[in-house]
Amino acid sequence: MENQRLILLIALAGIGLMLYFSWEREQMEPAQEPVAAEESAAAAEAPASPGRTGAPGGQAAPAGSGQAAPQAQGGGGPRVEVETDLLSVEISARGGDIRRVELLEHLKEAGGSEPYRLMGDSGEPFYIAQSGLSGAELAPGREARFQVASESYELGPDQEELEVPLVWSKDGIEVRKVYTFHRDSYLVDVRHEVRNASGEQWRGFQYLQLRRQPDPAGMTPWYIRTFTGGALYTPEEQFSRIPFDEMAESNLSKDVTNGWGGILQHYFIGVIIPERDVAHRFYTRSLPNETYVLGASSPWLEVPAGESGQVTNRLYVGPKEQDRLTAIDAQDLRLTVDYGFLTILANPLFWALDKVQDVVKNWGAAIIVLTLLIKLAFYKLSAISYRSMAKMRKVQPKMQEIRERYADDRQQMNQALMELYKKEQINPLGGCLPILVQIPVFIALYWVLLESVEIRHAPFMLWIQDLSSRDPYFILPLLMGATMLLQMRLNPPPVDPIQKRVMQVLPFVFTGFFMLFPAGLVLYWLTNNLLSIAQQWHIMRSVEKAA
Repeated sequence: MENQRLILLIALAGIGLMLYFSWEREQMEPAQEPVAAEESAAAAEAPASPGRTGAPGGQAAPAGSGQAAPQAQGGGGPRVEVETDLLSVEISARGGDIRRVELLEHLKEAGGSEPYRLMGDSGEPFYIAQSGLSGAELAPGREARFQVASESYELGPDQEELEVPLVWSKDGIEVRKVYTFHRDSYLVDVRHEVRNASGEQWRGFQYLQLRRQPDPAGMTPWYIRTFTGGALYTPEEQFSRIPFDEMAESNLSKDVTNGWGGILQHYFIGVIIPERDVAHRFYTRSLPNETYVLGASSPWLEVPAGESGQVTNRLYVGPKEQDRLTAIDAQDLRLTVDYGFLTILANPLFWALDKVQDVVKNWGAAIIVLTLLIKLAFYKLSAISYRSMAKMRKVQPKMQEIRERYADDRQQMNQALMELYKKEQINPLGGCLPILVQIPVFIALYWVLLESVEIRHAPFMLWIQDLSSRDPYFILPLLMGATMLLQMRLNPPPVDPIQKRVMQVLPFVFTGFFMLFPAGLVLYWLTNNLLSIAQQWHIMRSVEKAA
């Protein structure tokens, strides 16, 4: 039994250390100075030019050639308002950048009416999507003024897609930047069409990039902190994170075919998805005022005099809804839903939770049903543990007698205890197995509830209107603490007075921790405790009757 307590304490210490390290990282991060959009850096570097693999005739463009990427100061002039069934978007006629994106089906706060703003050039953090043509003298630069046919576009009820054209022309070169929005989709096609009436060959490339500042300090509570930064997927190296501080240390420049890159944050993403089977150069840049760029450059586009040419890539700006990510023709885009080192457990847990929710139509009820299924899966293992506890409780007086008899001879006392365990057929480690199994399941489910946007703002019942946030009245944590106290009464009491005091304090420590955790996670733990109490009580009665 002492081994069981020791393992339990080690596990609790591990969870405590994880929480402490998360808090420490939050406290150590320097606070970001507020930076207005119009006060951002003065000179952005040019997008990475296509290398030899993309350059016709084997010529590589100079690193600084062509027009610089649009700066944060851009965005003046008319704004084009675009609304679909899922998105409300604002595009600047100067530079043609996406300056604001709101997600109409995801609210800023549970129970509110204001849509969640994923991108914006006002407020914090500064976050926009930029695109353009570079590598040619005659190309719309960062301050280019595009002509727009209308300042308002709306996807009609009978439309499946909506095109928003912006036009620029100079000296015989006409460039049409066309954003294409689709019904029931967060994908946006970004197409550049070049019509060459200049009398000379035109040559350039498209870039598409995301530009973002880190979240301000204190924006996200430390106990639900998730990764915010860049990410890149390549078929060769698979998925990798690119933290902002890594972008600050060195610039990325990598040719990738059938990959993608973007910026991740809690629940939402902006991802650049280039054309399939065509090598694109992904790059990162670090700019002043804590601003970071992740983008992709297309291969060179050559347009002979009197002809036309075009290049198209896609941008996903929206939630990490796994069904949508799986349906997109981009390899392993679902990896943006990052469950950490326990993904191997978290993925099947989410799959099961999602399937149950499809039936019960309530995420809270789905958590309860999933807890029951997990309990059934480990029923036999738990039964072994509870039988061991029941037998240990039964021989508690004999164990106390041995401790008193050999109080001055610890070796003899341990030997006598082992003989008693053997005689009564008790495995002192039997009670540890369910705890050891449950800890990784608990942590995996924690990340499922924390990272899955499907559960964000999901109501359960009564006062629980957001399973991804903590209980506003702390009722579930208090009930969970009460069930832990009840479980302590069912377990054999420790003989050692120090252990006894520790076990008495643990329910209150756990209750304090769980007051910070998402309500969905507390609901899982509460349900698990209730089922465990019922199973343990039934098994203990059976053992006592058989005695």
